[in-house]
Amino acid sequence: MSSAMSRSREIRFRSRPEGAPSAANFELAEVSLDAPADGEVQVRNLWMSVDPYMRGRMTERTSYVSGFELGKVLQGGAVGEVVVSNADGFVPGDLVQSMLGWREGFNAPAASLQKLPDLPLPPEAYLGVAGLPGLTAYVGMSNIAEVKPGDVVFVSAAAGAVGSVACQIAKIKGATVVGSAGGIEKCAFLRDIGVDQVIDYKAETDLTEALARVAPDGIDVCFENVGGVHLEAALANAKFFARFALCGNISNYNKQAEGPRNIEIAVTHSLRLQGFIVSNYFHLMPKFAREVSQWVAAGKMQWRQTVVDGLEQAPDAFGRLFTGEKLGKMLVKLA
Repeated sequence: MSSAMSRSREIRFRSRPEGAPSAANFELAEVSLDAPADGEVQVRNLWMSVDPYMRGRMTERTSYVSGFELGKVLQGGAVGEVVVSNADGFVPGDLVQSMLGWREGFNAPAASLQKLPDLPLPPEAYLGVAGLPGLTAYVGMSNIAEVKPGDVVFVSAAAGAVGSVACQIAKIKGATVVGSAGGIEKCAFLRDIGVDQVIDYKAETDLTEALARVAPDGIDVCFENVGGVHLEAALANAKFFARFALCGNISNYNKQAEGPRNIEIAVTHSLRLQGFIVSNYFHLMPKFAREVSQWVAAGKMQWRQTVVDGLEQAPDAFGRLFTGEKLGKMLVKLA
C-alpha cells in the first residue's frame, strides 16, 4: 500500500497555444503536500488522461466548460489510489476517479472523488472504454443518433478512444458500420473489432467518393469526430432523414474551421444534426458502466491504449492527439 506523499510534481499552463500546442505552452513544477484537512483525502494518481476537448479550454473564448488559467495546474481525468484519508467513506487503498489529473498527487475534498465501481475491469479502463470516452460513444449512438438494426453508420476517427467504442456499440445494435482511420495499423484494428467497411483516409484522394464506394446506398447515421472533409463526405452520402451525432471537430481545433461547404444538404435531405456534450448525460454513467463490463465479458467490446510513462511526458502525449500518433485511448502512466 502506498504511503503518504510530501511532494508532488504538476504540469502548469504557461501560455496559450497559437495553432498546435507545443512544449512551450506547459511547465513542470514541484509542490509540497501537507496532511489532508478534515473532510479531505490524499490521492496518488496512477493514470491520467489527455483528451482533445482540453484544447478548447486553452483559449479565452466562452465554452461549455471554464478555460484553463495561465500559471495554474491543468485539470483532466485521472485514476488514483487513496494514500491518506481524513474523510468518512474513504480508506487507504481505495481506487478513485477525479478530474484532478496533470499532477502526481493531491489533497482534495472527498466530494470531488468517485470510487471506482466493483466491476471486472482494469483501473485505467475508467479513463477510456468505461469512462467518459466510452460514455460519449454510448450517448451518441443510443440517445442522439438512436441507432437501430439495419442502419448504415459512418464513424470518423473510428480508431480513437471514442470512435472505436462507437463502432462496436453500433455493431451490438445491429448496424452495418463504416469506419474512417489513418494508416495500416489503425485500419487493421478496425477490422479486428468487426467494422464492416474501413476507409484509410490517408490513402484516399477524395473521401466523398471513398464513402460512396463502400456505402453505395448512403448512410443512415454519422458519428462525427473530425469535421471538415469527413463531415462533407458524410453529408454528401447521407440518406434522406439521416441522423448526425456531432461529437467533435478535431481537424479544426488548431486552425480556422474549414467546411462543411455542402451544409445545404442538411436542408434538402431533411437531416437531423445534433451536437452533444457528455457532461449533460452523466446520470447514465452507472447504467453504461454495467453494460460495457458485460460487453467486455462477452467478447463484444475491445479496446486499445497508447501509453506514455511519466508526468513530464503529458504535454507530448497531448500534442500527439492532433497528429494521429496514437491508437485508441491516449494515457499517461504515473506510477
